[in-house]
Amino acid sequence: MKTRRDFLGTAAGAAGVLGFSLIGGRSAIGQEAPKATTPDLAKAVAFLRARQEADGSWSGSREPGITALVVAALLRSKLVGPEDPAIVKALGFLEKYLDEKGSPSKAPHSVYTTSVALMAFHEANVGGKYDHVVKGSQQFLRDSQYDESEGKDRTDPYYGGLGYGDGRSRPDMSNTAFMMEALRGSGVPADDPALQKALIFVSRCQNLKSEFNDQPTTGKEGGDGGFVYNPAPQAGGGRGAPGGGGGAAKKAAAPLGSSAGMTYSGLKSMIYAGLKPDDVRVKAAMDYLKKNYTLEENPGQGQRGLYYYYMVFGRALNALGSPTFTDAEGKSHNWKADLAAALAARQQPSGAWANDNDGFMEGDPAIVTSYALLALAGK
Repeated sequence: MKTRRDFLGTAAGAAGVLGFSLIGGRSAIGQEAPKATTPDLAKAVAFLRARQEADGSWSGSREPGITALVVAALLRSKLVGPEDPAIVKALGFLEKYLDEKGSPSKAPHSVYTTSVALMAFHEANVGGKYDHVVKGSQQFLRDSQYDESEGKDRTDPYYGGLGYGDGRSRPDMSNTAFMMEALRGSGVPADDPALQKALIFVSRCQNLKSEFNDQPTTGKEGGDGGFVYNPAPQAGGGRGAPGGGGGAAKKAAAPLGSSAGMTYSGLKSMIYAGLKPDDVRVKAAMDYLKKNYTLEENPGQGQRGLYYYYMVFGRALNALGSPTFTDAEGKSHNWKADLAAALAARQQPSGAWANDNDGFMEGDPAIVTSYALLALAGK
């Protein structure tokens, strides 16, 4: 993918051939310079480099998982390698949270941090350097899953899910999806018991009445096929986005509102667990997304969680494997180009991204810039 710098270089070269130059965003003959349609990834990387703290972290005082997220994003961008000093220093920061088995279970929000750290250490695992961290982190995530070892059987709405960690927090769609991507991306096969258990929880997060979902949150009409943040009324799970909500406990029988962010998250999780396009759950999720194809907002949430939405949009459609996406009106979209253009339009002069809506910590440019890089990364 060309960067915004490549694009501007091409534009400047063309200007020279035609006998005029680009000055202050306009040509010398008064025409507006073409707007970038691809983000400047090198500038985004430079921004993150400049924001790294002395201890190797990014926003380390808030949450070590942010550092893991940045490392995973930088490495998946392919513009930074595992031996880069910034990466080495950041991984050293994360290693302070490792337990004797190699998992960063000592970190706050231990499950979330372990999931994103597993992505980071796996990307940096050249020559088996971090094998012990990869294996330890995989096992910690398995042990953190709600299942029979926790006295939960398949009838329990928590079964198969994971939360943030720290005292067995209630499970949610976002953390379960991070865990599934981390396990699958680090070599765990789709038919692994942990992923199949997680699929049970994921299926219950879908607004779809089916043999795979016996929860009351789908409503009498059978649901719209979209996904919510948490299916269990007693969990207080919110309305379709990370950390969102709180009204479900008071409205136990009411259907929860779907959001496209959670639906893309659910779609990629189902793919990671081995479901095929003809599965009723995948079909229903695709139908919801076809009706809500946009890069202007996170349908169901507006601007809230917009960059999380971009990340799961890119990750899910990459996993799906098609270069185009056909919406409910039959219009075919080059979704990669659409995503790149949306991010290019929102990139700040510093190279960063940030959301004016600070819901889900999206006011932190380290988080949001990492989401953007992950959205644009390949498989």
